[in-house]
Amino acid sequence: CVDNCETDPVVVDIYKRIEKVTGVPTENSESFQLLKYETDEFYLTHHDYIPNSHKKPGGPRILTVYMYLSDVEEGGETRFDWFDMVVKPKLGRVAIWPSVLDEDPMLKDGRTMHEAMPVIKGQKFGANAWLHLRNYTKAQEMDC
Repeated sequence: CVDNCETDPVVVDIYKRIEKVTGVPTENSESFQLLKYETDEFYLTHHDYIPNSHKKPGGPRILTVYMYLSDVEEGGETRFDWFDMVVKPKLGRVAIWPSVLDEDPMLKDGRTMHEAMPVIKGQKFGANAWLHLRNYTKAQEMDC
């Protein structure tokens, strides 16, 4: 986020909604990552957990909140192989998944590997919010 967008009333409202739904304080969130996929664009299978992040002051990413900011004419689904599940992009839809295990939030939950399937027709717009175990904002301010 640049130019103080974190204080924009719309952004503040979205953070409050995420906090209400997840129970994770806003200060534990990274800045939103805005995404745009054109026709034939995709993102290969990956995990949102960052190795060794459990050793950092903000701790590991515990949840991903993915907000679909557009409908897509065809394609652009988010696919979770382990669950054999596909989430179709739809304006206003939100998908939330864990990066860590409930029983040990320092360990990666390998079941949530996922990919952004190719957009076949149209464009896909979305936003990620990655929520950490501890205060990520303070850790960033301290340059940790």
